Amino acid sequence: MTMHQNSNQHRLGWSLALLAFAQLIISLDINIVFVALPEIGSGLGFSEQTLQWVVSAYTVFCGGFLLFGGRAADLLGQRRMFISALWLYAISSLVGGLAWRPEVIIAARAVQGIGGAFLFPATLSLINRLFREGPERNRALAAWGGAGASGLTIGSLAGGFLTSYFGWSSVFYVNVLLAGIAIIAAFLVIPADPARHEKRSFDLPGALTVTAASTLFVFALVQGPEYGWDTPLIRNSLILAVISLVLFVLIESKSKDPLMPMQLFRNKNLVAAVSVTFLYMGTFGALPYFETVLFQNVMHYSALETGLAFIVPSVSIFIGTQAGARLANGMGTRNALIAGCVVGIAGTLLMMTGADVSATYKDILPGLVISGLGQGIVWTAMWIAAATGVAHNEQGIASGLASTTLNVGNAIGLAVLIAVSSAMTATGPVADNTAALASEAFHAFLFASAGMAIALLISFSLPGKKRLVASAQETV
Repeated sequence: MTMHQNSNQHRLGWSLALLAFAQLIISLDINIVFVALPEIGSGLGFSEQTLQWVVSAYTVFCGGFLLFGGRAADLLGQRRMFISALWLYAISSLVGGLAWRPEVIIAARAVQGIGGAFLFPATLSLINRLFREGPERNRALAAWGGAGASGLTIGSLAGGFLTSYFGWSSVFYVNVLLAGIAIIAAFLVIPADPARHEKRSFDLPGALTVTAASTLFVFALVQGPEYGWDTPLIRNSLILAVISLVLFVLIESKSKDPLMPMQLFRNKNLVAAVSVTFLYMGTFGALPYFETVLFQNVMHYSALETGLAFIVPSVSIFIGTQAGARLANGMGTRNALIAGCVVGIAGTLLMMTGADVSATYKDILPGLVISGLGQGIVWTAMWIAAATGVAHNEQGIASGLASTTLNVGNAIGLAVLIAVSSAMTATGPVADNTAALASEAFHAFLFASAGMAIALLISFSLPGKKRLVASAQETV
């Protein structure tokens, strides 16, 4: 290996560390604000009905702008969008920490959500551009996924610590510091965006209509259970989302340079991966909600004890993300996905033994560990599948598409699991509220396993390792 090659490898290593750090920032923010919600509510005078918007504002705008952010990374430059997104994240976090009224912090969280919608696909598409398809990229995606799993745990613990000792505003200020470090590092280690020889226009009408459709749809899914599905606000949001989606399809069919190139859907890897990401977040992604209910309302854990209870499954998910890359390299992406689904389903079914009023952490722990391993394997493998066979100048929109289904899947899955598990509990004999909550978690684990069984079947549609290698050789 020459000195030049050594230098390139060294810079790639630092680039990966930074991109993993960016994913850690995104994941950390999910839980760090959630833990601080009670203090934010009392400190700014939120009503009980509006406090949820501190979380919902981020979810709605992040979910709505992911496709926009993905295409912007393709057309404006992945490094440029990565740095711009971090600036947006830092400024909105500073405003959030300085907020003096509920409206200000909700607006800051909405802008933070847009920053997250630009940052996530830019980070993912940079990994897919900088690292060659195959073992090299698979290892990079494992590191990126592992950082995300770590961020969730760190967020829970840091949120409790910072809120207790420095007040709720500190959970926003820490993002300013982290994003500032990432911005400086990006100028030093991320290679400049390649020059573009082809002239491509930004499909603004397509971007506006798909962003409106996504935002309205995610809003309806997030707020539907709270406001009621038959209320005019939710009903009209869904109608407008459908109209916007129809307009988007019409615009794309006539556009010379569409926001969403339809040939992407000929990529079987991407289509299967998008389907799996939807089911993954609708099932595995909804589990922490029911686990939190079990820990706090059935096992009567404090907020800090609940955060500590999530350490073991988070470590298990981290190990699974690393195993996912090894399995994909050794046996192919399809077999890695299949293995991850089987392990995850088995672990989630085992968690049902801990969904009982007399159960302790010891009873649910084996299921948490096994389910976490499976979740980690699937997480890495599905992102490998989503990036396979996609051109460099379309990695952003492919990442945005997969990320959007991730968000929508989580909103739909959580709403469905809550509704179904509540309905199943209501039809059975339940002694008291604690028993009802344990029963809901029991049925949620059961139906989440059934949902991932569908993902398992979809995984079989992916090409095997030999066919994938042959296809890659034909395109060289």
